[in-house]
Amino acid sequence: MDDRLHNSRFLAALGMTLDLRLCRLAPLAVVATLLSSHVFAQTAKTNAVPLPHHSTDMSMGVVSCANSLCHGSVKPIKDSNVLQTEYVTWSRVDKHARAFKVLSSGQSQRIAKNLGIADPAKAKICLDCHTHNVPTERRGERFLLDDGVSCEACHGPSGQWLQSHVQEGATHADNLKAGLYPASDPLNRAQLCLSCHFGNADRFVTHRLMGAGHPRMAFELDTFTAVEPAHFKADADWERRKQLWDGVQVWAIGQVLAVAEMMDVLTDPKRGRDGLFPELVLFDCHACHHPMSDKRWVARTPGLGPGVVRLNDSNMLMVRQIAKVVDAPLGARIAATMQKLQQDVSSGNDALAQARALKGEMTALIPVLQAHTFNDADLRGVLGGLVNDGLNGQYHDYAGAEQATMAIGSVANFMYQRGIIKSARGINNGLAALQASVANDERYSPAQFQAALRNFRGVAGLCPPVPRPRSSARDRADCRPRRSRRNSASRTSCSNPSRTPRTRSTNTRKASM
Repeated sequence: MDDRLHNSRFLAALGMTLDLRLCRLAPLAVVATLLSSHVFAQTAKTNAVPLPHHSTDMSMGVVSCANSLCHGSVKPIKDSNVLQTEYVTWSRVDKHARAFKVLSSGQSQRIAKNLGIADPAKAKICLDCHTHNVPTERRGERFLLDDGVSCEACHGPSGQWLQSHVQEGATHADNLKAGLYPASDPLNRAQLCLSCHFGNADRFVTHRLMGAGHPRMAFELDTFTAVEPAHFKADADWERRKQLWDGVQVWAIGQVLAVAEMMDVLTDPKRGRDGLFPELVLFDCHACHHPMSDKRWVARTPGLGPGVVRLNDSNMLMVRQIAKVVDAPLGARIAATMQKLQQDVSSGNDALAQARALKGEMTALIPVLQAHTFNDADLRGVLGGLVNDGLNGQYHDYAGAEQATMAIGSVANFMYQRGIIKSARGINNGLAALQASVANDERYSPAQFQAALRNFRGVAGLCPPVPRPRSSARDRADCRPRRSRRNSASRTSCSNPSRTPRTRSTNTRKASM
């Protein structure tokens, strides 16, 4: 087995076809989101900038980047501070390049028919996320709509910086001033990616779209960055020109923005309602969409009995663990607000007041995360908290298990790069079991997922075990000393290897601009 974190089952579930050795793991996840917002710009150290499709600059087209001396080389160019293979990676293996073409598929035609859309390849509701759908007057001579989610859809229209960014002495700061979108910044990256992978005030994936046949939205920022696949390499030069790439910080900010945007939708009288009903995309899909013979309800949130339609709290569960580590008092307030929100949604109390309070707490958490450096203890605390939540029954719903699986993989990968986890060989099987247990949402078994969590806790050294209400002996068995097959020395899965943190490994990242 390659000594890196990866898993083929998740990649297969996503339909990804790329070199598995380059991937630390792949995902499935729950509805994630974006923060549309000026609110964060006032509190975060990195001000949000307009998304690429809002820019008034000209979009020049993918072909402007594709020259072999620019970003179209088939192999990295020696001594260049970027790989210069970015276009080739995008065009050959990145699904963004085929986002427009999928609108001609049978599935897309069926969705369009159900929605009363004549041609999805011409409908704004489809084009806004399946291509770089800028107004006609902002399209250069070589711009093609069927390029899909192109370079400029993510890096911003290049009319003002295409020529200048290759000039001698040009800096990343110069490029940003000229209109390059700051995709290397976690906050702005999250805003951009989640604007389509959930939606914002401009474009929003509703329950009606899903009812027409649109796939359930599945996203988590750090994991999807890796399996895109990433076309940048966050080496020392990249970090010198831009900033330190911290995968856990990227994951954490993405989770917080997801919760914040969910609260924005919940409190928005337009997006948050669908006739008599609330916008159902905010709720847990699998609380309703499962066979009636599947008697899966268990008490999970105090005050919520059976038959209650619950908000999808998968991102909230992640944020709760993040906040508890980086700011314990704020984390306690956030956990209490989240619980009260779920209770008020079902009781008829003022849930909107709780939603606004939670949005405010997410706003307060963002600058804390931007300033925070996750140390070894933080990472162990987050990883252990995620696992323990599952063993305590918090991931009984599929969406929570799905999001937790991706989170565990992202945090474990960062710990491996930091040298806290010594070898990927020791935990890859544990990750594989977790990912296999959430590979099919229609066949999800909470018991199977908990068994996979117990196994992962043992191989990852996350002992001592948390108390379990029924079979604590089973948990203790996970952490018993084991006899090596190769020698008679006794070893235990509870060992807690650590060493002085080293500079982040960059073996699996690639990059441009």
